[in-house]
Amino acid sequence: MRFYIFFAACVSKCNMEFAILYKKHSCLLVTLLLFFYFCGIKKQIGYRMKDSVIIVSGGMDSVTMLYEYSERIAIGISFDYGSNHNAREIPFARMHCERLGIKHFVINLDFMGRYFKSSLLEGADAIPEGHYEDSNMKSTVVPFRNGIMLAIATGIAESNGLKYVMMANHGGDHAIYPDCRTEFVSAFDAATRAGTYEGVSILAPYTGITKADIARKGKALRLDYSETWSCYKGGNTHCGRCGTCVERREALAEAGIEDTTKYLSDM
Repeated sequence: MRFYIFFAACVSKCNMEFAILYKKHSCLLVTLLLFFYFCGIKKQIGYRMKDSVIIVSGGMDSVTMLYEYSERIAIGISFDYGSNHNAREIPFARMHCERLGIKHFVINLDFMGRYFKSSLLEGADAIPEGHYEDSNMKSTVVPFRNGIMLAIATGIAESNGLKYVMMANHGGDHAIYPDCRTEFVSAFDAATRAGTYEGVSILAPYTGITKADIARKGKALRLDYSETWSCYKGGNTHCGRCGTCVERREALAEAGIEDTTKYLSDM
């Protein structure tokens, strides 16, 4: 009997000490509980927001999109299809993904270099010079390139439980590339929705804007565009004269961005 009385007294004393301790530190305890609760909520929200794959070449447009939508991008994919400039672009794509903590990998499409016809696959000398919208730039089209890349990216998205595939085509591409136009994006989006269990969708938020508009976004994001690649001729330095170099220079100038890119030609 004495033992039970002693035990009850100890429990009562402990309860009183706990009550006093709680009273003294209740604010701290509540703060800690709220902190851990909201950390958990934030982690869950962050996980849910990672819902997209992006096709990132390492050029101005896709790198800008990578940073603008980084909070929702889970995977960055680059494609090595044997173009003159892949070896210059892809390291920038990898660097920016690593900087943002986004998983990145490269998919080899070397069959395109063997079976497809395009000046973009035939060496630097085959690339025409002049403005991006000139008719001679049509020789740089790699047939259905975006369709092939989007199809692969869609499969990767669904395999990883992601809902969207992002591409960085823009309004200036429409005149040259059929697989950058609004009609193509809409049709391909319908195909991916119909052809996947999860209804994977194509997101192309730059379709209706210009490259200068994209550069303005990059300016607001404080991007350093010298850490991107545009020149279709490849080489160690931008040529300054091919269509993509001309378009790059014009976009940066229109956006009021100092162009620190090194060019072989001043035009």
